[in-house]
Amino acid sequence: MKKSALQKARAAYQPKLPAVLTGGVKAVEGRPTQSVADQAAIKELFPNTYGLPELHFEKAGDTLAGKPLNVGVILSGGQAPGGHNVISGLFDGIKKINPESRLYGFLMGPGGFVDHKYMELTAPIIDEYRNTGGFDIIGSGRTKLEKKEQFDKGLEILKELGITALVIIGGDDSNTNAAVLAEYYKAINAGVQVIGCPKTIDGDLKNDLIETSFGFDTATKVYSEVIGNIQRDCNSSKKYYHFIKLMGRSASHIALECALQTQPTFCIISEEVEAKNMTLAQIVDEIATVIADRAAAGMNFGTVLIPEGLIEFIPAMKALIAELNDLLAKNAEEFAAVPHHGQRQYIIDHLSKDNAEVYASLPEGVARQLSLDRDPHGNVQVSLIETEKLLSEMVGKRLKEMKAEGKYVGKFSPMHHFFGYEGRCADPSNFDADYCYALGFNAACLIEAGVTGYMSSVRDLTKPASEWIAGGIPVTMMMNMERRHGEMKPVIQKALVRLDGRPFRMFAEQRAEWAKGVCFIYPGPIQYFGPSEVCDQPTLTLRYEHE
Repeated sequence: MKKSALQKARAAYQPKLPAVLTGGVKAVEGRPTQSVADQAAIKELFPNTYGLPELHFEKAGDTLAGKPLNVGVILSGGQAPGGHNVISGLFDGIKKINPESRLYGFLMGPGGFVDHKYMELTAPIIDEYRNTGGFDIIGSGRTKLEKKEQFDKGLEILKELGITALVIIGGDDSNTNAAVLAEYYKAINAGVQVIGCPKTIDGDLKNDLIETSFGFDTATKVYSEVIGNIQRDCNSSKKYYHFIKLMGRSASHIALECALQTQPTFCIISEEVEAKNMTLAQIVDEIATVIADRAAAGMNFGTVLIPEGLIEFIPAMKALIAELNDLLAKNAEEFAAVPHHGQRQYIIDHLSKDNAEVYASLPEGVARQLSLDRDPHGNVQVSLIETEKLLSEMVGKRLKEMKAEGKYVGKFSPMHHFFGYEGRCADPSNFDADYCYALGFNAACLIEAGVTGYMSSVRDLTKPASEWIAGGIPVTMMMNMERRHGEMKPVIQKALVRLDGRPFRMFAEQRAEWAKGVCFIYPGPIQYFGPSEVCDQPTLTLRYEHE
Protein backbone atom coordinates (compact mmCIF):
# COMPACT_ATOMS: atom_id res chain seq x y z
CA MET A 1 0.00 0.00 0.00
CA LYS A 2 1.39 3.41 -0.97
CA LYS A 3 1.79 5.83 1.95
CA SER A 4 2.08 9.60 2.22
CA ALA A 5 5.13 11.21 3.77
CA LEU A 6 3.11 11.97 6.92
CA GLN A 7 1.89 8.36 7.19
CA LYS A 8 5.47 7.11 7.06
CA ALA A 9 6.63 9.59 9.69
CA ARG A 10 3.68 8.90 12.00
CA ALA A 11 4.27 5.14 11.83
CA ALA A 12 7.50 5.74 13.72
CA TYR A 13 5.83 7.68 16.56
CA GLN A 14 5.97 5.81 19.87
CA PRO A 15 3.00 6.77 22.07
CA LYS A 16 3.80 7.75 25.64
CA LEU A 17 2.53 5.52 28.47
CA PRO A 18 1.77 6.35 32.11
CA ALA A 19 4.85 5.37 34.13
CA VAL A 20 2.71 3.05 36.28
CA LEU A 21 2.02 0.84 33.24
CA THR A 22 5.66 0.44 32.16
CA GLY A 23 6.36 -2.54 34.45
CA GLY A 24 4.46 -4.95 36.62
CA VAL A 25 1.22 -3.60 38.13
CA LYS A 26 -1.19 -4.43 40.91
CA ALA A 27 -4.82 -3.39 41.06
CA VAL A 28 -5.75 -1.43 44.17
CA GLU A 29 -9.42 -1.21 45.12
CA GLY A 30 -11.00 2.13 46.00
CA ARG A 31 -14.44 2.91 47.31
CA PRO A 32 -17.52 0.88 46.30
CA THR A 33 -19.62 2.63 43.66
CA GLN A 34 -23.27 3.22 42.87
CA SER A 35 -25.05 4.41 39.75
CA VAL A 36 -25.46 8.16 39.13
CA ALA A 37 -29.25 7.81 39.49
CA ASP A 38 -32.02 5.20 39.79
CA GLN A 39 -29.84 3.09 42.11
CA ALA A 40 -32.52 0.53 43.05
CA ALA A 41 -33.53 -0.11 39.42
CA ILE A 42 -29.93 -0.39 38.16
CA LYS A 43 -28.94 -2.67 41.06
CA GLU A 44 -31.86 -4.97 40.29
CA LEU A 45 -30.87 -5.20 36.62
CA PHE A 46 -27.15 -5.74 37.35
CA PRO A 47 -26.99 -7.87 40.53
CA ASN A 48 -23.57 -9.35 39.63
CA THR A 49 -21.76 -6.21 38.45
CA TYR A 50 -23.32 -3.42 40.54
CA GLY A 51 -21.52 -1.69 43.42
CA LEU A 52 -18.03 -2.83 42.39
CA PRO A 53 -15.11 -0.69 43.60
CA GLU A 54 -13.09 1.83 41.61
CA LEU A 55 -9.63 0.49 40.72
CA HIS A 56 -6.27 2.13 40.16
CA PHE A 57 -2.96 0.53 39.26
CA GLU A 58 0.27 0.79 41.23
CA LYS A 59 3.72 -0.41 40.23
CA ALA A 60 4.61 -3.97 41.30
CA GLY A 61 7.99 -5.11 40.05
CA ASP A 62 9.58 -4.76 36.62
CA THR A 63 7.62 -7.24 34.52
CA LEU A 64 4.00 -7.66 33.58
CA ALA A 65 4.24 -11.47 33.36
CA GLY A 66 1.27 -13.82 33.29
CA LYS A 67 -0.42 -16.68 31.42
CA PRO A 68 -1.28 -16.34 27.71
CA LEU A 69 -4.53 -14.46 27.05
CA ASN A 70 -6.91 -14.86 24.11
CA VAL A 71 -8.76 -11.56 23.74
CA GLY A 72 -11.45 -10.34 21.34
CA VAL A 73 -11.98 -6.70 20.36
CA ILE A 74 -14.95 -4.87 18.82
CA LEU A 75 -15.11 -1.35 17.38
CA SER A 76 -18.68 -0.17 17.90
CA GLY A 77 -20.57 2.87 16.63
CA GLY A 78 -19.20 5.93 14.83
CA GLN A 79 -15.51 6.37 14.13
CA ALA A 80 -13.25 8.46 16.37
CA PRO A 81 -9.57 9.31 15.90
CA GLY A 82 -7.34 6.99 17.92
CA GLY A 83 -9.30 3.74 17.74
CA HIS A 84 -6.37 1.98 16.06
CA ASN A 85 -4.10 3.03 18.91
CA VAL A 86 -6.50 1.54 21.48
CA ILE A 87 -6.15 -1.76 19.62
CA SER A 88 -2.35 -1.31 19.33
CA GLY A 89 -2.09 -0.64 23.08
CA LEU A 90 -4.29 -3.66 23.84
CA PHE A 91 -2.15 -5.86 21.56
CA ASP A 92 1.13 -4.68 23.10
CA GLY A 93 -0.35 -5.04 26.60
CA ILE A 94 -1.43 -8.67 26.23
CA LYS A 95 1.84 -9.55 24.45
CA LYS A 96 3.80 -8.01 27.32
CA ILE A 97 1.78 -10.14 29.77
CA ASN A 98 2.70 -13.17 27.67
CA PRO A 99 4.15 -13.32 24.11
CA GLU A 100 1.82 -16.27 23.37
CA SER A 101 -1.28 -14.09 23.91
CA ARG A 102 -3.54 -13.66 20.86
CA LEU A 103 -5.90 -10.89 19.75
CA TYR A 104 -8.95 -11.41 17.54
CA GLY A 105 -10.88 -8.56 15.92
CA PHE A 106 -14.58 -8.99 15.15
CA LEU A 107 -15.39 -7.49 11.76
CA MET A 108 -17.74 -4.56 11.18
CA GLY A 109 -18.70 -4.07 14.81
CA PRO A 110 -20.93 -6.10 17.12
CA GLY A 111 -22.57 -7.70 14.08
CA GLY A 112 -19.31 -9.56 13.37
CA PHE A 113 -19.32 -10.89 16.93
CA VAL A 114 -22.85 -12.26 16.55
CA ASP A 115 -22.23 -13.60 13.02
CA HIS A 116 -18.80 -15.11 13.84
CA LYS A 117 -16.89 -12.92 11.39
CA TYR A 118 -13.39 -12.23 12.70
CA MET A 119 -9.67 -12.09 11.95
CA GLU A 120 -6.62 -12.60 14.10
CA LEU A 121 -4.69 -9.37 14.57
CA THR A 122 -0.98 -10.13 14.27
CA ALA A 123 2.06 -7.85 14.68
CA PRO A 124 2.43 -7.07 10.92
CA ILE A 125 -1.26 -6.04 10.74
CA ILE A 126 -1.11 -3.95 13.92
CA ASP A 127 2.07 -2.20 12.75
CA GLU A 128 0.29 -1.01 9.59
CA TYR A 129 -2.28 0.88 11.66
CA ARG A 130 -0.37 2.47 14.54
CA ASN A 131 -1.08 6.22 14.97
CA THR A 132 -3.54 6.25 12.07
CA GLY A 133 -7.11 7.52 11.96
CA GLY A 134 -10.23 5.56 11.13
CA PHE A 135 -11.55 2.18 12.20
CA ASP A 136 -10.63 0.36 8.98
CA ILE A 137 -8.40 -2.23 10.65
CA ILE A 138 -11.54 -4.32 11.39
CA GLY A 139 -14.39 -1.91 10.57
CA SER A 140 -17.20 -0.74 12.81
CA GLY A 141 -20.97 -1.11 12.99
CA ARG A 142 -24.05 -0.08 14.97
CA THR A 143 -25.64 -3.46 15.73
CA LYS A 144 -27.01 -3.26 19.28
CA LEU A 145 -26.04 -6.11 21.61
CA GLU A 146 -29.15 -6.43 23.74
CA LYS A 147 -30.76 -9.85 23.18
CA LYS A 148 -29.97 -13.14 24.92
CA GLU A 149 -29.78 -14.91 21.54
CA GLN A 150 -27.01 -12.50 20.45
CA PHE A 151 -25.07 -13.06 23.68
CA ASP A 152 -25.35 -16.84 23.31
CA LYS A 153 -24.39 -16.76 19.63
CA GLY A 154 -21.36 -14.60 20.46
CA LEU A 155 -20.37 -16.95 23.26
CA GLU A 156 -20.15 -19.81 20.75
CA ILE A 157 -17.31 -18.14 18.84
CA LEU A 158 -15.61 -17.01 22.06
CA LYS A 159 -15.55 -20.63 23.26
CA GLU A 160 -14.37 -21.86 19.84
CA LEU A 161 -11.43 -19.43 19.83
CA GLY A 162 -10.68 -19.83 23.54
CA ILE A 163 -11.34 -16.12 24.11
CA THR A 164 -11.73 -15.28 27.79
CA ALA A 165 -11.96 -11.48 27.53
CA LEU A 166 -13.79 -9.12 25.17
CA VAL A 167 -12.94 -5.41 24.79
CA ILE A 168 -15.69 -3.20 23.39
CA ILE A 169 -14.51 0.19 22.12
CA GLY A 170 -17.50 2.50 21.85
CA GLY A 171 -19.62 5.38 23.11
CA ASP A 172 -22.31 5.49 25.79
CA ASP A 173 -24.73 3.11 24.05
CA SER A 174 -21.98 0.64 23.12
CA ASN A 175 -20.60 0.63 26.67
CA THR A 176 -24.14 0.21 28.03
CA ASN A 177 -24.33 -2.91 25.84
CA ALA A 178 -20.93 -3.98 27.19
CA ALA A 179 -22.28 -3.70 30.75
CA VAL A 180 -25.35 -5.80 29.87
CA LEU A 181 -23.10 -8.40 28.23
CA ALA A 182 -20.74 -8.46 31.24
CA GLU A 183 -23.71 -8.98 33.58
CA TYR A 184 -25.12 -11.84 31.48
CA TYR A 185 -21.80 -13.68 31.12
CA LYS A 186 -21.15 -13.28 34.84
CA ALA A 187 -24.65 -14.56 35.71
CA ILE A 188 -24.20 -17.74 33.66
CA ASN A 189 -20.53 -18.21 34.68
CA ALA A 190 -19.43 -18.07 31.04
CA GLY A 191 -15.83 -17.32 32.04
CA VAL A 192 -15.64 -14.24 29.79
CA GLN A 193 -14.61 -10.79 31.02
CA VAL A 194 -15.98 -7.69 29.27
CA ILE A 195 -14.06 -4.39 29.33
CA GLY A 196 -15.16 -1.08 27.75
CA CYS A 197 -13.16 1.84 26.32
CA PRO A 198 -14.66 5.39 26.20
CA LYS A 199 -14.98 6.56 22.59
CA THR A 200 -16.94 9.46 21.11
CA ILE A 201 -15.92 12.68 19.41
CA ASP A 202 -19.04 14.27 20.96
CA GLY A 203 -17.27 14.43 24.34
CA ASP A 204 -20.42 13.46 26.28
CA LEU A 205 -19.06 10.21 27.76
CA LYS A 206 -17.23 11.49 30.81
CA ASN A 207 -17.22 11.97 34.57
CA ASP A 208 -14.62 12.56 37.30
CA LEU A 209 -12.79 9.32 36.43
CA ILE A 210 -13.34 9.37 32.64
CA GLU A 211 -12.09 12.90 32.02
CA THR A 212 -12.65 12.82 28.27
CA SER A 213 -13.68 10.35 25.59
CA PHE A 214 -11.06 9.63 22.97
CA GLY A 215 -11.31 11.35 19.59
CA PHE A 216 -12.75 14.58 21.03
CA ASP A 217 -9.31 16.24 21.09
CA THR A 218 -8.48 15.44 17.46
CA ALA A 219 -11.95 16.11 16.03
CA THR A 220 -12.30 19.54 17.66
CA LYS A 221 -8.81 20.49 16.46
CA VAL A 222 -9.76 19.48 12.90
CA TYR A 223 -13.03 21.45 13.04
CA SER A 224 -11.30 24.44 14.63
CA GLU A 225 -8.71 24.52 11.86
CA VAL A 226 -11.45 24.64 9.20
CA ILE A 227 -13.51 27.21 11.15
CA GLY A 228 -10.33 29.30 11.43
CA ASN A 229 -9.81 29.03 7.67
CA ILE A 230 -13.41 30.13 7.05
CA GLN A 231 -12.99 33.03 9.48
CA ARG A 232 -9.84 34.16 7.65
CA ASP A 233 -11.79 34.07 4.38
CA CYS A 234 -14.72 35.79 6.07
CA ASN A 235 -12.48 38.60 7.31
CA SER A 236 -10.90 38.90 3.86
CA SER A 237 -14.05 39.25 1.75
CA LYS A 238 -16.13 40.89 4.51
CA LYS A 239 -19.46 39.98 2.93
CA TYR A 240 -20.71 36.61 4.24
CA TYR A 241 -22.22 35.17 7.39
CA HIS A 242 -21.16 31.54 7.73
CA PHE A 243 -23.64 29.33 9.61
CA ILE A 244 -21.61 26.30 10.72
CA LYS A 245 -23.29 23.23 12.20
CA LEU A 246 -21.04 20.97 14.26
CA MET A 247 -21.45 17.37 15.39
CA GLY A 248 -22.75 16.86 18.91
CA ARG A 249 -26.27 15.55 19.06
CA SER A 250 -26.81 15.20 22.78
CA ALA A 251 -24.40 17.83 24.13
CA SER A 252 -22.63 20.97 22.91
CA HIS A 253 -19.07 20.08 23.96
CA ILE A 254 -17.76 20.26 20.37
CA ALA A 255 -19.36 23.65 19.69
CA LEU A 256 -18.06 25.03 23.01
CA GLU A 257 -14.51 23.74 22.47
CA CYS A 258 -14.41 25.08 18.89
CA ALA A 259 -15.73 28.44 20.11
CA LEU A 260 -12.98 28.63 22.75
CA GLN A 261 -10.38 27.78 20.11
CA THR A 262 -11.61 30.13 17.34
CA GLN A 263 -13.66 32.96 19.00
CA PRO A 264 -16.53 33.13 16.46
CA THR A 265 -19.01 35.98 16.16
CA PHE A 266 -21.79 33.91 17.75
CA CYS A 267 -22.08 30.43 19.20
CA ILE A 268 -25.20 28.66 20.47
CA ILE A 269 -24.88 26.28 23.43
CA SER A 270 -27.90 23.95 23.51
CA GLU A 271 -27.77 23.42 27.27
CA GLU A 272 -28.09 27.18 27.83
CA VAL A 273 -31.06 27.35 25.44
CA GLU A 274 -32.80 24.66 27.49
CA ALA A 275 -31.92 26.24 30.85
CA LYS A 276 -33.33 29.60 29.71
CA ASN A 277 -36.43 27.93 28.24
CA MET A 278 -35.78 29.72 24.94
CA THR A 279 -37.94 29.44 21.84
CA LEU A 280 -36.66 29.20 18.29
CA ALA A 281 -37.87 32.77 17.72
CA GLN A 282 -35.78 34.04 20.66
CA ILE A 283 -32.62 32.39 19.29
CA VAL A 284 -33.30 33.95 15.88
CA ASP A 285 -33.82 37.36 17.52
CA GLU A 286 -30.48 37.12 19.36
CA ILE A 287 -28.57 36.30 16.17
CA ALA A 288 -30.42 39.00 14.17
CA THR A 289 -29.65 41.61 16.84
CA VAL A 290 -25.92 40.80 16.74
CA ILE A 291 -25.95 41.02 12.92
CA ALA A 292 -27.81 44.37 13.00
CA ASP A 293 -25.40 45.82 15.57
CA ARG A 294 -22.41 44.74 13.49
CA ALA A 295 -23.99 46.22 10.35
CA ALA A 296 -24.37 49.54 12.16
CA ALA A 297 -20.61 49.40 12.76
CA GLY A 298 -19.95 48.64 9.08
CA MET A 299 -19.43 44.86 9.44
CA ASN A 300 -21.64 42.60 7.32
CA PHE A 301 -19.80 39.36 7.99
CA GLY A 302 -19.24 36.82 10.75
CA THR A 303 -19.48 33.20 11.86
CA VAL A 304 -22.25 31.41 13.77
CA LEU A 305 -21.55 28.00 15.38
CA ILE A 306 -24.55 25.69 15.89
CA PRO A 307 -24.58 22.34 17.75
CA GLU A 308 -26.18 19.57 15.70
CA GLY A 309 -28.63 18.66 18.48
CA LEU A 310 -29.95 22.20 19.08
CA ILE A 311 -33.52 21.41 17.99
CA GLU A 312 -33.91 18.82 20.77
CA PHE A 313 -32.88 21.31 23.45
CA ILE A 314 -35.52 23.92 22.62
CA PRO A 315 -38.13 22.97 25.25
CA ALA A 316 -41.17 23.15 22.93
CA MET A 317 -39.31 21.16 20.26
CA LYS A 318 -38.01 18.68 22.84
CA ALA A 319 -41.55 17.94 24.04
CA LEU A 320 -42.68 17.52 20.43
CA ILE A 321 -39.81 15.17 19.54
CA ALA A 322 -40.31 13.04 22.67
CA GLU A 323 -43.98 12.48 21.80
CA LEU A 324 -43.10 12.00 18.14
CA ASN A 325 -40.51 9.32 19.02
CA ASP A 326 -43.10 7.41 21.08
CA LEU A 327 -45.84 7.86 18.46
CA LEU A 328 -43.71 6.59 15.57
CA ALA A 329 -42.23 3.74 17.67
CA LYS A 330 -45.68 2.44 18.61
CA ASN A 331 -47.35 3.03 15.23
CA ALA A 332 -44.47 2.33 12.86
CA GLU A 333 -46.37 -0.02 10.53
CA GLU A 334 -49.52 2.11 10.47
CA PHE A 335 -47.49 5.27 9.72
CA ALA A 336 -45.52 3.52 6.97
CA ALA A 337 -48.80 2.64 5.24
CA VAL A 338 -49.96 6.29 5.16
CA PRO A 339 -49.41 7.92 1.71
CA HIS A 340 -46.55 10.43 1.63
CA HIS A 341 -48.89 13.43 1.17
CA GLY A 342 -50.98 12.44 4.19
CA GLN A 343 -48.19 11.79 6.70
CA ARG A 344 -47.98 15.36 8.02
CA GLN A 345 -51.72 15.42 8.76
CA TYR A 346 -51.57 11.92 10.30
CA ILE A 347 -48.95 13.15 12.78
CA ILE A 348 -50.91 16.33 13.60
CA ASP A 349 -54.06 14.24 14.23
CA HIS A 350 -52.24 11.87 16.61
CA LEU A 351 -50.28 14.41 18.69
CA SER A 352 -51.44 16.24 21.82
CA LYS A 353 -52.83 19.75 21.19
CA ASP A 354 -49.71 21.75 22.17
CA ASN A 355 -47.30 19.52 20.25
CA ALA A 356 -49.61 19.39 17.23
CA GLU A 357 -49.57 23.22 17.11
CA VAL A 358 -45.75 23.34 17.25
CA TYR A 359 -45.48 20.66 14.54
CA ALA A 360 -47.98 22.44 12.31
CA SER A 361 -46.03 25.71 12.62
CA LEU A 362 -42.80 24.21 11.27
CA PRO A 363 -41.72 24.68 7.66
CA GLU A 364 -42.66 21.68 5.52
CA GLY A 365 -39.02 20.56 5.09
CA VAL A 366 -38.21 20.55 8.81
CA ALA A 367 -41.47 18.82 9.70
CA ARG A 368 -40.66 16.17 7.10
CA GLN A 369 -37.15 15.66 8.50
CA LEU A 370 -38.58 15.12 11.99
CA SER A 371 -40.62 12.17 10.72
CA LEU A 372 -37.90 10.52 8.63
CA ASP A 373 -36.40 7.11 9.42
CA ARG A 374 -35.32 6.73 13.04
CA ASP A 375 -31.83 5.84 14.24
CA PRO A 376 -31.18 2.34 15.73
CA HIS A 377 -32.37 3.63 19.11
CA GLY A 378 -35.74 4.80 17.74
CA ASN A 379 -34.93 8.52 17.89
CA VAL A 380 -35.18 11.35 15.37
CA GLN A 381 -32.01 11.59 13.27
CA VAL A 382 -31.23 15.18 14.17
CA SER A 383 -28.10 15.23 12.01
CA LEU A 384 -30.45 15.12 9.00
CA ILE A 385 -32.19 18.32 10.09
CA GLU A 386 -30.47 21.22 8.37
CA THR A 387 -30.55 23.49 11.42
CA GLU A 388 -27.99 25.84 9.90
CA LYS A 389 -30.28 26.53 6.91
CA LEU A 390 -33.38 26.74 9.09
CA LEU A 391 -31.73 29.38 11.31
CA SER A 392 -30.24 31.44 8.48
CA GLU A 393 -33.59 31.44 6.66
CA MET A 394 -35.41 32.61 9.81
CA VAL A 395 -32.70 35.18 10.59
CA GLY A 396 -32.95 36.53 7.02
CA LYS A 397 -36.70 36.89 7.42
CA ARG A 398 -36.29 38.68 10.77
CA LEU A 399 -33.68 41.06 9.33
CA LYS A 400 -36.11 42.03 6.53
CA GLU A 401 -38.68 42.92 9.20
CA MET A 402 -36.03 44.93 11.12
CA LYS A 403 -35.03 46.73 7.91
CA ALA A 404 -38.66 47.71 7.33
CA GLU A 405 -38.74 49.03 10.92
CA GLY A 406 -35.54 51.03 10.32
CA LYS A 407 -33.53 48.87 12.77
CA TYR A 408 -31.18 47.25 10.24
CA VAL A 409 -29.08 48.86 7.53
CA GLY A 410 -26.85 46.05 6.29
CA LYS A 411 -26.72 43.29 3.70
CA PHE A 412 -27.13 39.66 4.77
CA SER A 413 -25.51 36.91 2.65
CA PRO A 414 -25.52 33.53 4.42
CA MET A 415 -23.30 30.52 3.68
CA HIS A 416 -23.84 27.03 5.14
CA HIS A 417 -21.52 24.29 6.40
CA PHE A 418 -21.80 21.07 8.38
CA PHE A 419 -18.61 19.66 9.85
CA GLY A 420 -18.99 16.07 10.96
CA TYR A 421 -17.35 13.27 9.04
CA GLU A 422 -14.34 15.51 8.29
CA GLY A 423 -13.14 15.04 11.88
CA ARG A 424 -14.07 11.45 12.69
CA CYS A 425 -11.18 9.64 11.00
CA ALA A 426 -8.34 12.16 11.14
CA ASP A 427 -4.89 10.96 12.19
CA PRO A 428 -5.01 11.28 15.99
CA SER A 429 -3.31 14.23 17.63
CA ASN A 430 -0.35 13.37 19.87
CA PHE A 431 -2.72 13.66 22.83
CA ASP A 432 -5.22 11.18 21.36
CA ALA A 433 -2.45 8.87 20.10
CA ASP A 434 -1.02 8.71 23.65
CA TYR A 435 -4.37 8.59 25.45
CA CYS A 436 -5.77 5.84 23.20
CA TYR A 437 -2.65 3.71 23.42
CA ALA A 438 -2.78 4.05 27.22
CA LEU A 439 -6.51 3.12 27.27
CA GLY A 440 -5.81 -0.06 25.30
CA PHE A 441 -2.73 -1.06 27.30
CA ASN A 442 -4.66 -0.33 30.49
CA ALA A 443 -7.52 -2.56 29.27
CA ALA A 444 -4.99 -5.42 29.03
CA CYS A 445 -4.02 -4.77 32.66
CA LEU A 446 -7.71 -4.84 33.69
CA ILE A 447 -8.07 -8.21 31.95
CA GLU A 448 -5.00 -9.51 33.79
CA ALA A 449 -6.55 -8.21 37.04
CA GLY A 450 -9.53 -10.53 36.41
CA VAL A 451 -12.31 -7.92 36.49
CA THR A 452 -15.40 -7.60 34.28
CA GLY A 453 -17.97 -4.86 33.64
CA TYR A 454 -15.26 -2.19 33.94
CA MET A 455 -14.34 0.73 31.68
CA SER A 456 -10.69 1.56 31.07
CA SER A 457 -9.91 4.83 32.87
CA VAL A 458 -6.83 7.01 32.40
CA ARG A 459 -6.88 10.39 34.14
CA ASP A 460 -4.98 13.49 35.29
CA LEU A 461 -4.77 14.13 31.56
CA THR A 462 -3.49 17.71 31.72
CA LYS A 463 -0.24 16.43 33.25
CA PRO A 464 2.53 14.83 31.18
CA ALA A 465 1.54 11.33 29.99
CA SER A 466 4.07 9.69 32.30
CA GLU A 467 2.11 11.04 35.29
CA TRP A 468 -1.33 9.89 34.17
CA ILE A 469 -3.28 7.69 36.61
CA ALA A 470 -4.47 4.35 35.19
CA GLY A 471 -7.25 2.08 36.42
CA GLY A 472 -10.88 1.21 35.83
CA ILE A 473 -14.41 2.08 36.89
CA PRO A 474 -17.53 -0.12 36.87
CA VAL A 475 -19.72 0.80 33.90
CA THR A 476 -22.83 0.54 36.13
CA MET A 477 -21.51 3.57 38.05
CA MET A 478 -22.30 5.77 35.01
CA MET A 479 -25.84 4.50 34.42
CA ASN A 480 -29.39 5.74 34.89
CA MET A 481 -32.81 4.82 33.45
CA GLU A 482 -34.06 6.54 30.28
CA ARG A 483 -36.96 6.09 27.88
CA ARG A 484 -35.95 4.30 24.66
CA HIS A 485 -38.38 2.93 22.07
CA GLY A 486 -41.18 3.83 24.48
CA GLU A 487 -39.70 1.75 27.34
CA MET A 488 -37.47 2.56 30.33
CA LYS A 489 -33.96 1.13 29.77
CA PRO A 490 -30.63 1.29 31.63
CA VAL A 491 -28.17 3.55 29.77
CA ILE A 492 -25.00 5.48 30.51
CA GLN A 493 -25.99 9.03 31.45
CA LYS A 494 -24.74 11.55 28.92
CA ALA A 495 -22.51 14.30 30.30
CA LEU A 496 -23.89 17.67 29.16
CA VAL A 497 -22.11 21.04 29.12
CA ARG A 498 -22.23 22.35 32.67
CA LEU A 499 -23.30 25.98 32.72
CA ASP A 500 -21.54 26.42 36.08
CA GLY A 501 -18.37 24.80 34.72
CA ARG A 502 -15.25 26.78 33.96
CA PRO A 503 -15.18 26.10 30.16
CA PHE A 504 -18.67 27.58 29.69
CA ARG A 505 -17.95 30.47 32.09
CA MET A 506 -14.80 31.37 30.12
CA PHE A 507 -16.89 31.39 26.93
CA ALA A 508 -19.73 33.41 28.52
CA GLU A 509 -17.28 36.05 29.81
CA GLN A 510 -15.86 36.70 26.33
CA ARG A 511 -18.70 36.20 23.82
CA ALA A 512 -20.08 39.75 23.98
CA GLU A 513 -16.65 41.03 22.92
CA TRP A 514 -16.50 38.50 20.06
CA ALA A 515 -19.96 39.62 18.84
CA LYS A 516 -18.90 43.28 18.60
CA GLY A 517 -15.71 43.05 16.58
CA VAL A 518 -13.27 40.75 14.82
CA CYS A 519 -11.69 38.55 17.49
CA PHE A 520 -11.13 35.49 15.31
CA ILE A 521 -8.36 33.04 16.22
CA TYR A 522 -6.80 30.86 13.52
CA PRO A 523 -5.60 27.61 15.17
CA GLY A 524 -4.15 26.07 12.00
CA PRO A 525 -3.69 22.32 11.38
CA ILE A 526 -2.82 19.73 14.01
CA GLN A 527 0.94 19.70 14.62
CA TYR A 528 2.56 16.31 15.12
CA PHE A 529 6.21 17.40 15.28
CA GLY A 530 7.76 20.22 17.24
CA PRO A 531 7.74 21.68 20.75
CA SER A 532 5.41 20.10 23.31
CA GLU A 533 3.41 23.33 23.82
CA VAL A 534 2.45 23.15 20.13
CA CYS A 535 2.02 19.38 19.71
CA ASP A 536 0.89 17.81 22.98
CA GLN A 537 -1.66 20.23 24.41
CA PRO A 538 -5.08 18.82 25.39
CA THR A 539 -8.33 20.64 24.63
CA LEU A 540 -9.12 23.97 26.30
CA THR A 541 -12.15 22.25 27.83
CA LEU A 542 -9.90 19.80 29.66
CA ARG A 543 -7.44 22.49 30.71
CA TYR A 544 -10.15 24.79 32.09
CA GLU A 545 -11.83 21.90 33.91
CA HIS A 546 -8.57 21.15 35.70
CA GLU A 547 -7.81 24.75 36.65
